Amino acid sequence: MPSTRLEILKSMVELKPTDAFTRYGLAMEYRNTGDLEGAMTEFRAIMENNPDYSPAYFHGGQTLERMGQVEEAREVYRKGVEVTVKIGNEHARSEMQGALDMLD
Repeated sequence: MPSTRLEILKSMVELKPTDAFTRYGLAMEYRNTGDLEGAMTEFRAIMENNPDYSPAYFHGGQTLERMGQVEEAREVYRKGVEVTVKIGNEHARSEMQGALDMLD
């Protein structure tokens, strides 16, 4: 039986690999423990399987910034802005646009 939060989240993702919320939790746990590569693997999986899940773009972009991958962060934020416009989430769009503007 899994004992750590990370192990629990991994087992949950194994059961439901396309569930965006569970995978997002795993990505954030990786990020919080300092495993930025692991976090990006999960954020990218969300973007691929659940392309309208806007938090993956915002936190994915932030994670890429922490990794020093500024150009890739820009691309993720730009895609996130497109997604949030499409789904009508003005608050998330303005957050991502603000993050993107900070990079320019």
